[in-house]
Amino acid sequence: MIISHYHGDHINGLLKSDNSLAFPNAEILVPAPEHKYWMDDGEMSRASTPRIEGLFKNVRRVMRGEVLKRLRPYEWDREIIPGVIAVGTPGHSPGHTCHIITSGASKVYVQGDLTHAPFLFVRNPGWHPYFDHDPFRAEATRRKVYDMLVAEKMLVQAIHYPFPSVAHIEKTATGYRENPVAWNPTI
Repeated sequence: MIISHYHGDHINGLLKSDNSLAFPNAEILVPAPEHKYWMDDGEMSRASTPRIEGLFKNVRRVMRGEVLKRLRPYEWDREIIPGVIAVGTPGHSPGHTCHIITSGASKVYVQGDLTHAPFLFVRNPGWHPYFDHDPFRAEATRRKVYDMLVAEKMLVQAIHYPFPSVAHIEKTATGYRENPVAWNPTI
């Protein structure tokens, strides 16, 4: 399993309701900068809001025991498994990570939570949702990534995009827009 960051909607599924492993045979690949931040007691003591404090507590609830035994931290800008490159995209969380999946000449950029609702934050990259850990860094990261996606015409897959969750990004006068890929039920 490849984890992009440690928010609950991305890590809570590692455990069942009884706190046993949901996937007992899985290796869990996690971004090293993200793991280091959320497991640092000093960072936890400096949590700036009750929401951030709650995130720390949830991470500590999930990332212990059997989960920790299966963790393999990975660094940015490296191939973490064949065909998957980790790209550091901090802002939404301190160690947020996107991934480029390659197969031959084909690539798709799996953006994790770089942006949530595309009709809001792709079109208005300067808007700052409350759940971005560092809003200004998140904005700079979004703009950098979307400029790259436009330049390379790379397909993007987004966890929080509406079905089918795959699009191309286009530059507009005020920001960007997503051009969803038409869904085809046949291959």
